[in-house]
Amino acid sequence: MAAVLFPVMDHRLHLAAPSHRMPRTRHALASLGAVVALAACSSALVPTPPPRTAPTPPPARPAGPPPAPNPNDPNRIPLQGQAPIATLGVHRIVPAPVSVTADSGAPFTVTRATTIVVPAANADAERVGHMLAALLRPSTGFPITVSAAGGAVPNGSVVLRLDGAADLGAEGYTVQVAADSVRLTASNPAGLFYAVQTLRQLLPAAVESELSGNFRPAAWSVPAGRITDRPRFAWRGAMLDVARHFFTVDEVKQLVDILALYKLNTLHLHLTDDQGWRIQIRRRPRLTQVGGSSEVGGGPGGFYTQADYADIVRYAQDRFVTVVPEIDMPAHIHSAIVAYPELGCGRQIPDTSLNAPIQGLYVGTRVGFSALCYDKKSTYDFVDDVVRELAAMTPGPFLHLGGDEVAVLNHAQYAYFVERVQEIVRRHGKRMVGWDEIGQAKLLPGTIAQMWRMDTTMAAVKQGAKLVMSPAANAYLDMKYTPATETGLRWAAFVELRNAYDWDPVTRFPHVTESDVLGVEGPLWSETVMNITAAEYLIMPRLPALAEVAWTPQSSRDWESFRQRIAGHATRWRYLGINFFPSPQVPWEPSVP
Repeated sequence: MAAVLFPVMDHRLHLAAPSHRMPRTRHALASLGAVVALAACSSALVPTPPPRTAPTPPPARPAGPPPAPNPNDPNRIPLQGQAPIATLGVHRIVPAPVSVTADSGAPFTVTRATTIVVPAANADAERVGHMLAALLRPSTGFPITVSAAGGAVPNGSVVLRLDGAADLGAEGYTVQVAADSVRLTASNPAGLFYAVQTLRQLLPAAVESELSGNFRPAAWSVPAGRITDRPRFAWRGAMLDVARHFFTVDEVKQLVDILALYKLNTLHLHLTDDQGWRIQIRRRPRLTQVGGSSEVGGGPGGFYTQADYADIVRYAQDRFVTVVPEIDMPAHIHSAIVAYPELGCGRQIPDTSLNAPIQGLYVGTRVGFSALCYDKKSTYDFVDDVVRELAAMTPGPFLHLGGDEVAVLNHAQYAYFVERVQEIVRRHGKRMVGWDEIGQAKLLPGTIAQMWRMDTTMAAVKQGAKLVMSPAANAYLDMKYTPATETGLRWAAFVELRNAYDWDPVTRFPHVTESDVLGVEGPLWSETVMNITAAEYLIMPRLPALAEVAWTPQSSRDWESFRQRIAGHATRWRYLGINFFPSPQVPWEPSVP
């Protein structure tokens, strides 16, 4: 059997959740020889331990810079994805930048002498510099150092500067590449972070590898030229449903890493639904004691302690990703009603499965049957308890209160509930986000409606609500790619890669303008998604497509260009250990089975 350096992971496997402390390849292989040895036995490539078993962390790396590569090492051979880009004119950057100008000058090459220079006295910018150094050290084997600006900048430096033009906005940046330096400029640390992601994609894909010293130094070059870039929309995100199936803290962090690579800045966590309650609320302990004990199919479920949630938020913040928590109500709330029956007014529920660990829990996938009592003081006391604690542990400005698929309240009852709840959210210092059905109520200024269907969105827009666009037939990441896709649903559409790419958020509705649209989000509902490997299979490559929809000006987007650029990312994903669907719409490089 021929050696396979980068096996495509099967989305059906129930793999253990890797730790975020694992190397970026997620398989701590000590040398290229170990890779080849494993490739000789296909069963060794795809172990199937029990789901969600915490892996043993890899041994800590010795302190200090990695040793210099041995030029006589027989393992020191070129690997896939090593060839540098010849010119910026054929870059593979996703999302596509606003402006790219190639230069005929010599490229910049990362060497053992390369230093990263960061702005003095700015902790966020310094952190970005250290992240870049941490990316470069393992694969190059070079002792990349980070130093504060001051005095002359040595040749061969990567320089991060916070003096970008104001018209770049808070997230825009420039990248200037010459033979003697790379200069990343922005007006805000977030812009520097996105500049680093662009530089990362300009380097050979092997920069993602943890196999230190197995690459020729000449490979680490970046073509000369200038990139000027800024995002089209402010909200660029993905949603992960952790309620139908629970995802561990480390699995959520893996998703954050993917968001960061493609300049997405919002992680919407769907924390509660009929099947599970996943966030600790100290004043309501039964929410997790009872509601957190199961999931679709009767699995073990789980929940995040407030410390877990703070860990996720902090990890995301370090990568300039804002966490938006969602507590879905007044429907999709059965897990809370089982914990506190007085909230549910005794409405009939579907037959519960014998797989449910606690009597009354629901482990199926029907929707619309549950609802909070809209006319009881105890309901709003409950909402206040939840919103108060969630707002206190969420530094971002948004709380998502759901509001979708309410089948057991009439229009007036539903509107009354939404209007009461949005006041509670406002009182705790947050802006309310809700699915587009909230447009049926009278909305407060600053409310955000998340569009997923057509019929109620315009009612929200007419009240001045900003839109987050998530049309199911383009942006729902849980939809199957084709009828043959084993994981996922099909009720909205089969969503191949071009469907996810070829749409404009502004032209979806008549009379909607660019200023009405806050951004774009790809939701991943988890009825059929049991682990992060399956999630990645549905997310990739559609999430990078949505990232380009959200970032790149509509006039600069082109399907043919995108499919050629994304083709070069397969090798990068394999180094990172990211599972993906090898869409036949893409001429993958190298060839993908």
